[in-house]
Amino acid sequence: MYIKPVNFTNNPICQKGGYLVLCEVLNPDGSEHKSNSRAKLRKILNSGGAEHQPWIGFEQEYTMFKHNVPLGWLEHGYPAPQGPYYCGVGSEQIFGRELAIEHANFCIEANLIFYGMNAEVMPGQWEFQTGYRGFNEEATDALTVADHTWIARWLLHRISEKYNIHISLDPKPVKGDWNGAGMHTNFSTKNMRNPNIGKKTIDEAIERLSQKHIEHIAVYGDKLEERLTGKHETANINNFSHGDANRSCSIRIPRSVALKGYGYIEDRRPGANADPYAVATQLISTICNNLA
Repeated sequence: MYIKPVNFTNNPICQKGGYLVLCEVLNPDGSEHKSNSRAKLRKILNSGGAEHQPWIGFEQEYTMFKHNVPLGWLEHGYPAPQGPYYCGVGSEQIFGRELAIEHANFCIEANLIFYGMNAEVMPGQWEFQTGYRGFNEEATDALTVADHTWIARWLLHRISEKYNIHISLDPKPVKGDWNGAGMHTNFSTKNMRNPNIGKKTIDEAIERLSQKHIEHIAVYGDKLEERLTGKHETANINNFSHGDANRSCSIRIPRSVALKGYGYIEDRRPGANADPYAVATQLISTICNNLA
């Protein structure tokens, strides 16, 4: 196999002058390897998808583990029911903040399109976001955002070595009455962002998504059925649904978008271990004139 450099950025871990280089994998004859999902996204953009100016943003959830249990668990007995941990503070609610903050700082030093971070619903669980930040000079294309999400994942695993903490992208890291881990995906096209036709375009996009639910689920992550149960802020994996400001739907229309009548949608189905390139490809091919 060959590896072909396709994107690079500063390496915040090593001394100045070092780079992180992202590569595509090619077969010996120069064709894309079957595992090369980035090439599939690139092709769907080049075949007409880019004309719709799709913007995409990923909310990457992850869970910190130590000695095969989530960080902070069992140190003071079994944790209390979820509730105070989300965006929480305090030594009895928050575990792993040092690692999460160091990761955020490294992503910023690496010039990634890093949007933010927060503690999540389950103790030991965190999230970071990548995507459009409102700076017109930044690249906002789906390929770049997926690249930066992949590099941010790599940095997270790399930094975790320092703390002897394992990073899990399992969509249901703890069975029972606990939230799973997803990669909620925010998506819009230029017409969805247009105040004059945004609502109409969003409605059309949701209708197309409803017809391709099975195809999306197929590429939205491994063991997704363990997370999409209809409980813990998820929709049931077998049913497509949408709603305004509803966290238990397949597609959530943010309250601000519902009020304004234009903007973006949030696909809440992808699991934490989903391939960002595959998710982006499926959304663009379904919504942007069914290009696939």
